[in-house]
Amino acid sequence: MRVFVAGGSGVLGRRLVPQLVARGHEVTATTTGPAKLGLLAGLGARGVVMDGLDAASVGQAVAAARPDVIVHQMTAISMAHAGKPDIKHPDRWFAQTNRLRRAGTDHLLAAAEATGVPHFVAQGYASWNGIREGGWVKTEEDPLDLLPGTRANAGLQAMAHVEDVVVRAGGAVLRYGAFYGPGATDDQVELLRRRQYPLVGKGTGYSSWIHLDDAASATVLAVEHKARGVFNIVDDDPAPANQWLPHLAACAGAKPPMRVPVWLARLLAGDQAVIMMTEGRGFSNAKAKRELGWEPGYPSWRQGFRDGLA
Repeated sequence: MRVFVAGGSGVLGRRLVPQLVARGHEVTATTTGPAKLGLLAGLGARGVVMDGLDAASVGQAVAAARPDVIVHQMTAISMAHAGKPDIKHPDRWFAQTNRLRRAGTDHLLAAAEATGVPHFVAQGYASWNGIREGGWVKTEEDPLDLLPGTRANAGLQAMAHVEDVVVRAGGAVLRYGAFYGPGATDDQVELLRRRQYPLVGKGTGYSSWIHLDDAASATVLAVEHKARGVFNIVDDDPAPANQWLPHLAACAGAKPPMRVPVWLARLLAGDQAVIMMTEGRGFSNAKAKRELGWEPGYPSWRQGFRDGLA
């Protein structure tokens, strides 16, 4: 198929494009400037400069590529785009990404309609943000927690917009767990080595993780199966912060993380960090396994962290 990967030079796009090419697909991948066109060519794609927030730019790029499917992986979370990570103010840190998830998604869907693109796959999120009631592990049938009244709400609402418009258009939204793998956890590892990434309270909040290569392989299957609806793309091992954070520190050669009380963490890091570490809900991947025939190469972050940081 002809596959158009919007955001192909990003941290996931760099793992996705080679997998698509290896499966025989013809890939057009976008980047925000000419500096990364050589990178995309090296991955086997035809690189295109596109501004995801400019409807005309998006329309022209899609029309020229004439794809069979659009894969939306546009974000602006890297330090080059968003600056230093700021978990206390996710509304600021993710401001550009939130625009890409709202206006950028709308521009891509409009271009798909105008060009007659029959299928659409978009990036979603499913790590710690399951509804905070009932069990610790959620399925696609359970609502997400949009954290109303917190600084995280704007970003979670933007992701809800992606799910709403893409599913209504007959596409698929892949709710990826927290990424790890090449380039995905560098900032967290650095904070752990400085002992600036503490456990909050008892660390009982659950998260789900996914290796970048496994996220990419699930995306390839969603493309090839012309999947529709929402899928949790996470590993087999949702776990509380009091398990994964000390393990990540050990794999990084850092001392065990310190513990801070909830009141202090809320003051220093904001509501999102506290909720993630104390009340977060992880996710099940049963639907993706059943309907896409997908199996993660790293069933657990426990082995994945070790291999990645060895």
